[in-house]
Amino acid sequence: MTIDWKKEVEARKEALLEDLQNLLRINSERDDSQATADAPFGPGPRDALKHMLAYGERDGFVVKNVDNYAGHIEYGEGAETLGIFGHMDVVPAGDGWDTNPYEPVIKEDKIFARGSSDDKGPSMAAYYALKIIKDLELPLSKKVRFVVGSDEESGWGDMDYYFEQETAPDFGFSPDAEFPIINGEKGNVSIRAYFSGTNGSEYVLNSFQSGLRENMVAGAATAEITVPKGSEEAIAGAFAAYLEAEPVSGEAVVSGTEITLNVTGKGAHGASPQSGINAATFLAKFLVRYNFEAGAAAFLKAAGETLHEDFYGEKLGVAMDDAKMGKLTMNAGLFTFTAGSEENFINMNFRYPQGQTSDGLLAVLTEKFGAAITKIEKRPHDMAPHYVPMDDPLVATLLQVYEDHTGQKGFEQVIGGGTYGRLLKRGVAYGAMFPGYTDTMHQANEFMALDDLFRATAIYADAIYRLAK
Repeated sequence: MTIDWKKEVEARKEALLEDLQNLLRINSERDDSQATADAPFGPGPRDALKHMLAYGERDGFVVKNVDNYAGHIEYGEGAETLGIFGHMDVVPAGDGWDTNPYEPVIKEDKIFARGSSDDKGPSMAAYYALKIIKDLELPLSKKVRFVVGSDEESGWGDMDYYFEQETAPDFGFSPDAEFPIINGEKGNVSIRAYFSGTNGSEYVLNSFQSGLRENMVAGAATAEITVPKGSEEAIAGAFAAYLEAEPVSGEAVVSGTEITLNVTGKGAHGASPQSGINAATFLAKFLVRYNFEAGAAAFLKAAGETLHEDFYGEKLGVAMDDAKMGKLTMNAGLFTFTAGSEENFINMNFRYPQGQTSDGLLAVLTEKFGAAITKIEKRPHDMAPHYVPMDDPLVATLLQVYEDHTGQKGFEQVIGGGTYGRLLKRGVAYGAMFPGYTDTMHQANEFMALDDLFRATAIYADAIYRLAK
């Protein structure tokens, strides 16, 4: 049977786009302050999850909501299950948007909104791919389960809970990266170093705050300092000159001997810290020139010297480059300091290749920071490197589908980002971004090109059918 997948997508373009726009209007940022038993990650992720599952109910699929942590949409029967994994949660919108991040706008043949490319757009493409197969009543020999998560951008607590209740699919993919395929993912761990809230008497760091999430480059930073009387204007002037010389913007607000310093950099995905401009380390780099003391000095030195532009862990002493998985990367994404507190920390997120371990990283950092810190710890979200060989039938089939639709030879890729593909031993990430795309994930003005959205839908439909027929 020959199926014109592009024609089938064309017939559903308007419906797909309408469903996607309604989904994008839901602010599904995790909000622990509003978490309840009914909304484990806050109301936004819950509402987006329920909205997506409602599409499955509307279209006649078998649907299950697993206590608002996650859910699935199923079609077909068989001894084996093909899993497709998408997520409805998004990273915080942050600043710098030209439009409302939760009111999707279509312009220049792109759809702009938080989640458009990560991961509501690709998830909708995969869902409509499965819908096409159901609409056409195509025979399958395997069950297809589209698993919908709500905590991918944070701790994956959704999948931990889901797999306590449900049996894992046998193999599958996540539409949450790029084509032609992602069959390898670096290890992913965050390590948090804590600093004393002590200060000297001449210069006082009252507070330092920066960052939205561990897996985002800190795009804005603010410090409140107390300085010697009479030095205020000189410091404000030096800060203005510093901003002129560096790739950041900002301002100094002087109120007596209190100065508030604001810096704006550029957010980016934490897996590619070199693509952003870390506002926190640039702010700390300016402050280390002054005579801060004790815990404040240690905090600023770590941020402004050791971690500043140390994208590959060279200054930290953990740099490595694997022939298959590439370089280790480090994103210092969260910074918090309050004078007098003992809960001041810098969070470092590492994407590391095979040959390294999270325990190995912790040991090196413990020695590196030494007496400058009060403690250091690994965060709970700790994943080892993941790889599915090229000769696996899953990888081979997906690459062949990509080649048939694009005319381009497929090739394997390893990324620093973590996707739900690694949840399965035979799991990969597959699209929905095409080679040469502009990566706006985790950034202001996130978008997905409409041509890519529809082309990915056709590829997903063909891939699901070949894998499950």
